[in-house]
Amino acid sequence: MASNACELLKAMSNKWRLMILCQLSEGEKTVGELQGLLGLAQSAVSQHLAILRRENIVQSRKHAQSISYSLSGDEAIKVMATLHEVFCANTEAE
Repeated sequence: MASNACELLKAMSNKWRLMILCQLSEGEKTVGELQGLLGLAQSAVSQHLAILRRENIVQSRKHAQSISYSLSGDEAIKVMATLHEVFCANTEAE
C-alpha cells in the first residue's frame, strides 16, 4: 500500500505533470488543448502524459484523429481534489 502511494506521488511530483492533472481534473482534454493551456511544446506534453499513463493516473480515449486524456481511477481523482482544496480554494475566494 505504501509503495503504491509512493509511486503515485512520485509520478505527480513534477510541476508540469501536476498542472496537466489539474487541467484534466476539470474534464477530458486533448494534447493540443493541454499544450495551449500550459504553453508547453507538444512533445513535452506527450512525454508527461506517457509517464502518467504508465502509472495509470490518466487514461486515453481515441476518437477520429485525436486522443483525449482524462484522470483514471479514484486515487488520482481524490488526490487532485484534496490538492485543489488545500492549495487552490483559498486563492479562488480572494
